[in-house]
Amino acid sequence: MEIIGKKFYQRFPDKVARDLLGKLLVRKLDKNLLVGKIVETEAYFDRHDPASRAAVSEKWHKKMLRDVGKTFIYMVHNNWLLNIIAHKKQDAGAVLIRAVEPLKGTELMKKFRNADKLEFLTNGPGKLTQAFKIDKTFDNIPVYVEKSPLIIARTKEEENFEIIEAFRIGVKKDLSEPMRFYISGNKFVSKK
Repeated sequence: MEIIGKKFYQRFPDKVARDLLGKLLVRKLDKNLLVGKIVETEAYFDRHDPASRAAVSEKWHKKMLRDVGKTFIYMVHNNWLLNIIAHKKQDAGAVLIRAVEPLKGTELMKKFRNADKLEFLTNGPGKLTQAFKIDKTFDNIPVYVEKSPLIIARTKEEENFEIIEAFRIGVKKDLSEPMRFYISGNKFVSKK
């Protein structure tokens, strides 16, 4: 498992969102590892993006201008959402991790989610943060530093899969291009 470096996130959010598919989200919890393959993401841009937090207020805009490769955690409908800051210099942007395929630590994930069915553990952004025990204390931490409690890594062998593009879920206004990306046929995607 190779941790993805900071430079990976210094690109447009849609490029990062696509390229995060198939990568590993790793949560270090005491002596346990919770690991999931990222299977669904959404890209959010600067103020010109009507669905972006950056368009909502100056406070959110500043958070999305933060250093790339750090987490951006906020609450929607009583669920914490995990985003990774990703943008070109002087732009704001982030990638929402919508769903992962659980790979390791599934018994702990089931306990944290109070759920038994594997396919429903992490198939949505709120379910994912519950299963991985991620809350607001995880805001603004780097996912590219080995000591971090949350990292994103490459798998040993890159997997080939088809990427489906769709419009983002639960937004009132969206861009004209699809900014949601997911692995075709993966049963852990939140919505097809």
